[in-house]
Amino acid sequence: MATSGERARIVPTEGDHRVTPAELFFDLVFVYAITQVTALMAADPTPLRLLGAGVVLALLWWCWCCFAWLGNVVRADSGAVFGVLVAVMAVVMVVSLTVPDVYADAAGGLPVPLVFVLCYGAVRVLHLITYWMSDPDDSVLRANLRRTALLSVAPPFALLLAGSAFSGLTQVLLWLGAVAVDYFGIYLVGGSGWRVASPGHFSERHGLIVIIALGESIVAIGVGVSGFTLTWPVLGAAAVGLLVVAGLWRVYFGQVSTAAEHRLAALGGDDQTRFARDVYTFLHLPLVGGVVLTALGMKKVLKQVADTGHYDLSEPLHGVVAWALPGGVGVFLAAAAAILLRTAGQRSVPLIAGGALCLCAGAVVAVVPALVALVVLAGVVAGVLALEGQRTVSAKPAPPQVS
Repeated sequence: MATSGERARIVPTEGDHRVTPAELFFDLVFVYAITQVTALMAADPTPLRLLGAGVVLALLWWCWCCFAWLGNVVRADSGAVFGVLVAVMAVVMVVSLTVPDVYADAAGGLPVPLVFVLCYGAVRVLHLITYWMSDPDDSVLRANLRRTALLSVAPPFALLLAGSAFSGLTQVLLWLGAVAVDYFGIYLVGGSGWRVASPGHFSERHGLIVIIALGESIVAIGVGVSGFTLTWPVLGAAAVGLLVVAGLWRVYFGQVSTAAEHRLAALGGDDQTRFARDVYTFLHLPLVGGVVLTALGMKKVLKQVADTGHYDLSEPLHGVVAWALPGGVGVFLAAAAAILLRTAGQRSVPLIAGGALCLCAGAVVAVVPALVALVVLAGVVAGVLALEGQRTVSAKPAPPQVS
């Protein structure tokens, strides 16, 4: 807990620092942002819209990551930093309001894509300024921040501004280019200057955002049946959907999270920074993205099961939604396998095989009843968990024999 004096200034964190209530409060606005990304896809579930939604999610993720790194080196509940967090929350709230119309700006009112871009730029600038103030004596950090501004902030912002003047495929491609430049720019900047003050905090922080994403899947179940009569198929579909979410939770917190945290704590210097960048900043994005895709699929399944006036129980999912339901799980499992590979050099055959199976299952989902597809998906996740558990047990070294 910060003292009254600490709350009035920027306070460095210690090695045993944990997530503060201020950071949990900060994450609330990203709960809404993630639900808006799902709404963006659900409104027009086409391949182009899914790509565009992925771009928006990647930009929102970058905003969140910036302050996850910052909150690891300075206390988020100190007065100066907390003031910045509240300002960023206000800006991200505006961003969230723009998300559903960011690719379909209606006539009248403010130019939604431009508002989105300007708010994104404001978040990035606030992050750089606060980081700059966090350690006035660290010349290496300040040099890194200058390179970040020149390579990973200014060029993508220019592309985003240009894209906001267009619509359709041109807008999506320009914004996708901005994301690519932004993410690649971090590699060009390098790891020197950044640091992880508390591995426990860093791991916990990312675990909490995964829980937020999983919570979006549960919300999607409720949204899908909202306004419809409660029936036995609806109850069954909701229960099975929850089992899928629980399985993904178990994959992450049972197989991935602890191993990654231990590896992060064991490293030091630039090796630790690069590991944090690769595993948490980059590979956690497809984890979250996979959950958002799965939420879209489950929302559609629950709606079809509940809306008996327009759908029969034998009706399958159609179009890209048929891929999104298993494909989101596939992306999640593939990202989990990649994290284990980067963490300990382990190739998890169950996660890789399960991810590949789910990614290829869209064609099957499009021809079987939606509820059946959801049940089979839950079975696949359960099977992957069982096989991964066996692999983990067999991979552990045997205890030494006592003579």
